[in-house]
Amino acid sequence: MNQKATIIGGGVIGGGWAARFLLNGWDVSVFDPDPEAERKISEVLANAHRSLPSLYDKAMPAKGTLTFHHSIEEAVAGAKWIQESVPERLDLKHETYVLIQKNVQQNAILGSSTSGFKPSQLQEGASRPDQIIVTHPFNPVYLLPMVEVVPSAATPTALINKASEILTSIGMKPLVISKEIDAHIADRLLEAVWRESLWLIKDGICTTRELDDVIRYGFGLRWAQMGLFETYRIAGGEAGMKHFMAQFGPALEWPWTKLMDVPKFTDELVDLIAGQSDAQSGHMSIRELERLRDDNLVGIMRSLRKSGSGAGGTLLAHEAGFPKPLVVDLPVTVSRQVPQSWTDYNGHMNEAHYLEASAQATDSFMEMIGADAEYISGGSSYFTVESHVRFLGEVKQGEHLTITTQVLAGEGKKMHLFHNLFASNATLAATTETMLLHMDLNQRVTSLPSDVVAKNLAAFVKAHTTISKPDGAGNHVGYPA
Repeated sequence: MNQKATIIGGGVIGGGWAARFLLNGWDVSVFDPDPEAERKISEVLANAHRSLPSLYDKAMPAKGTLTFHHSIEEAVAGAKWIQESVPERLDLKHETYVLIQKNVQQNAILGSSTSGFKPSQLQEGASRPDQIIVTHPFNPVYLLPMVEVVPSAATPTALINKASEILTSIGMKPLVISKEIDAHIADRLLEAVWRESLWLIKDGICTTRELDDVIRYGFGLRWAQMGLFETYRIAGGEAGMKHFMAQFGPALEWPWTKLMDVPKFTDELVDLIAGQSDAQSGHMSIRELERLRDDNLVGIMRSLRKSGSGAGGTLLAHEAGFPKPLVVDLPVTVSRQVPQSWTDYNGHMNEAHYLEASAQATDSFMEMIGADAEYISGGSSYFTVESHVRFLGEVKQGEHLTITTQVLAGEGKKMHLFHNLFASNATLAATTETMLLHMDLNQRVTSLPSDVVAKNLAAFVKAHTTISKPDGAGNHVGYPA
């Protein structure tokens, strides 16, 4: 039976939370008095379905069940996690907590998406203040892993740990803030950038497009993988952070910033910024911009997987807990969604990624027989020496790709595999036949596998001899059809 999360407030943030929990196997109930809430959340979910699974190379947990309710009392029944995302009005949040706490289990967690209020403010007048904690996410919640977890002095350590554990289990990166402060950490930084940006535009120094270009073509790319201080450490060269601070610290006393002097929000300033923003992005709808944003985030975050830097490390840790494919007569060695980055101008999977997917299948099979990461770190592995791919059908972005693997031979140093690649409709989209040799990684020469690996491989060979030789095995370029 799935665990249950309740989302109170189904706007952009609430919808993102619903998608994050739902696609990680939780049942999700939603309460929002807005008559358009179901439509709006459905659109957010459509974007999440399109993008979140693309971050991973394995199939995510089976999706939970989504329900909508007409009352808070009904929505929170049986929930282990309640995420409040109502408008930023303290009185409204307090009224909401009264209804929630009258109807929710005492051991449930009540998280707030508030971007500004401190947890001690949220807890004022609550029947169980120790149940309420700030869990402030970032949009889109279903993609960005960071969540600020802010306790107060009344928050027990056990609840902080439990909240962090749950958030980690749904692929997020909880940052527990040791001391509460208005607007937490991230929004205080963003507010500083926002204030300075308003002055730069008001004073005619730049337009909204030019300011955004400075971020997305410049330091934003560095921040995505290293943050602020690690970036500046490198800027200090071999002498490190002390040199950077000594070199650039005096600039803090120069009269550059207007951070403490906020421009008045006059109609003229609002019209100026809104007009520039329309000229910059008005040719695209909000949904188109969201999908563009999601595609870019998926591409950046997938690139960080390789090194495990930043959000890439969170993805790898989360994926490690996904359900493992079942070993049947023909083991499923890959079960995953095709990401946008694997497709070409036609929207179909590029030929290079058929081979990449097949390589993932080979890696998965190697794990099944014991030639896993620990085995490789011990100095042994299999190397691919030859592959032949047949392209039989098209696979589109967002489709689910399933690969089964048959062992054609596995004696001595050789391992001969045949992968069948199936599209979402179970049609055979491609096959890959591959020959591998076992290697001693220290001597860089072929070698015999360990007794355990050899025994496990032999068991597959024996089982697969009863299966017919797959169509296409032994083919080569120019082989007669």
